[in-house]
Amino acid sequence: MELISTIISLVSGAVGGNIAGPLMSEKNLGPIVNTIAGLVGGGVGQFILNAFGIISAASASAAGAGGHELDLTQILSSIGAGGVSGGVLTAIIAAIKGAVQKQ
Repeated sequence: MELISTIISLVSGAVGGNIAGPLMSEKNLGPIVNTIAGLVGGGVGQFILNAFGIISAASASAAGAGGHELDLTQILSSIGAGGVSGGVLTAIIAAIKGAVQKQ
């Protein structure tokens, strides 16, 4: 279950990075770097939200007593965490790249 959630977060992070990149056309990092930044962002976002218990608490309450089944709540939370954090990390890296190039 944990591995599948991580894979979902990594893939959605890559998608989020590739969505965020073209939105910042003047600071776009390119498709390969957007994908890598999104993957890293998706993994880090999933890890942070799991560490604070945000994702696991929502998933455990939705799954019931067992809590070991992959359900729709866990899938959607992994997609959201990965996509948003992948896009945010891509935007942060693009902003840093733009600031460095101005100097």
